Amino acid sequence: MVHENPSDPAISELLRSVRRIAVVGLSPKPHRDSNLVARFLIEQGYDVVAVHPREERILGRPVYRRLSDVPGGVDLADVFRRGDALGEVVDDALEAHVPALWFQFNCVNELAAQRAATAGVRVVMDRCIMVDHRRLLGS
Repeated sequence: MVHENPSDPAISELLRSVRRIAVVGLSPKPHRDSNLVARFLIEQGYDVVAVHPREERILGRPVYRRLSDVPGGVDLADVFRRGDALGEVVDDALEAHVPALWFQFNCVNELAAQRAATAGVRVVMDRCIMVDHRRLLGS
């Protein structure tokens, strides 16, 4: 079964309604896409939480190892991981009760997306949150 992304109006509503976004796989390197997108999200006023297995601080923020380690939870997890790692991310997101997952460009795993969607998690896959934010919300 092929995952179908939400409609543009549904994505617009999602982007307007979330406040706290975890960036899973946030790189400390400024030239990496995850770092660029996280900086963009911060500039847009979102509370960005870093999730990375080895770093202590990224973009001046504390780093958590897993979504389930983030105190107070998050509204959405923006994921920069290879497709074969997305099942593990979904497991963590379900444990942490994350209501929405956004798998960035080239982050594709149909089975993981379906498992999350079946559990009631909103899933956007193979899209860039920064591109969609600019396109749909004009910033």
